[in-house]
Amino acid sequence: MGFTEIEIMDRHGTREIVPAAVVPTLEETGGPTLSQLTKKRTPLLGLPMDRPHVMGVLNVTPDSFSDGGQFDNGARAIERGLEMVEEGAGLIDIGGESTRPGADPVEPQAEADRVLPVIEGLVAAGCRAPISIDTRNAGVAKQALAAGARLFNDVSALSHDSDSPGVAAGADAICLMHAQGDPRTMQQNPAYENVVLDVFDYLQSRIDAAVEQGVSRERIIVDPGIGFGKTLVHNLALLNSLTLFHGLGCPLLLGVSRKRFIGTLSGVELARERVAGSIAAGLAGLDQGVQILRVHDVKETAEAINVWQAIRGGAQ
Repeated sequence: MGFTEIEIMDRHGTREIVPAAVVPTLEETGGPTLSQLTKKRTPLLGLPMDRPHVMGVLNVTPDSFSDGGQFDNGARAIERGLEMVEEGAGLIDIGGESTRPGADPVEPQAEADRVLPVIEGLVAAGCRAPISIDTRNAGVAKQALAAGARLFNDVSALSHDSDSPGVAAGADAICLMHAQGDPRTMQQNPAYENVVLDVFDYLQSRIDAAVEQGVSRERIIVDPGIGFGKTLVHNLALLNSLTLFHGLGCPLLLGVSRKRFIGTLSGVELARERVAGSIAAGLAGLDQGVQILRVHDVKETAEAINVWQAIRGGAQ
């Protein structure tokens, strides 16, 4: 994929389409570099970043918003993880603390007790997909990486725990996500000056902080954090501007699966029934170059991506 034009945005809401040839001039004033926009993304965890991948969600919690309690039994969670790989997941993301709106924090030891047996079980079973640990706590991440996880996926972008940057330096890859506030309070009247640019600037600052701690940019994934301290209007603004985030020079992960805004737009109340809306939002992300979709419904999403790729390939 290539481009001949770019869109310039400012905090006053002005948007202007200009020829891509002006990018070098923008660099002189602190704008995005052409190399960050155009360079080929380095493969991560053995996965090429020139095609989309599915990250399967495996919540080993009793209270996650759509599947809490389904896989809080170790054997059942291991079975589901292996099943997701067969369904088309290129990564498995294991979480032991719910980050749904209003969720209370979990003690790190309790979180570790939930996730470590599952990671160890998947590794022992020969799980083909790289394992991601979804945690804000450095101690949990450190133990998970030692047990065989390779990706440190932190919804706080390494800001929740002062030890997280050091742990991240030892991970094969990390994911930095934007969230406004913590899960208990993040949906209590979230506000931004300009949500798209605010999220972009935050992620840029967290990339810079990680690089300063010894994490190479080639090992960093970014996530705009749909639904984490955002209203419906904020979510839609971000989803309409995902191409902007390629200017960060990192692969882009999108997590929209079963989220509340999908239910609001589709009129589907039960989270587990929001499959169609989740796939629609995910494919909209792929049309803007998103490399990783984090989803609950792996089989259905993988099938949709296969059709999307065939159509895109035929068009090209």
